[in-house]
Amino acid sequence: MHLLFEKLVQEIEFTGNMKQDIQQFLTANHSPGTAEHCMDVGTEARRIAQLYYADPERAELAGWLHDISAVFPNEERIEAARQLGIDILPEEEQFPMIIHQKLSKVMARDIFGVQDAEVLDAVGCHTTLRADASQLDLVLFVADKIAWDQQGIPPYIEELYHNLAISLEHAAFAYIQYLWERKDTLKVIHPWLADAYEQLHVQLNAE
Repeated sequence: MHLLFEKLVQEIEFTGNMKQDIQQFLTANHSPGTAEHCMDVGTEARRIAQLYYADPERAELAGWLHDISAVFPNEERIEAARQLGIDILPEEEQFPMIIHQKLSKVMARDIFGVQDAEVLDAVGCHTTLRADASQLDLVLFVADKIAWDQQGIPPYIEELYHNLAISLEHAAFAYIQYLWERKDTLKVIHPWLADAYEQLHVQLNAE
């Protein structure tokens, strides 16, 4: 295990119960609010997976894991990514919060022993989505936007729910479209988000 991670787990006794271990890991590393958010996203991901006949167990696991990198303060994330050999895009260098999805993916694999590539990939793009998104990518992306980690009600939620009744792709696009309409106010446009927007825009308009 990388030295960066050894420091985070040295006082934790893992039980083999993934849900409990993730909660314990986040709480022990001063992120109890994130622990609660991850559990909420896991619950929502399971619900959405059942709606669309995806695997609810894998969806829930991805939800629990998606923000485990919150244990790294924002200002430490780029350096952590460098030490872990993660590819860093210019947009991520400019806005370090966004690289947390890639950090969470590596941590899910190296700390929690997750080997399921689809679960890891979903964790790794849960903030931005990506082109050619899998069903699990879409489930986690949408679940994270419904069970968001801010105060109050998400301003896009009615539109997202309306579109979730149509398809996962429509739901994902509803959120991305919300961002796109406000892109001048965003700190960066992540290229994966732009790719997802372009692909979904073409796909859904062709239907």
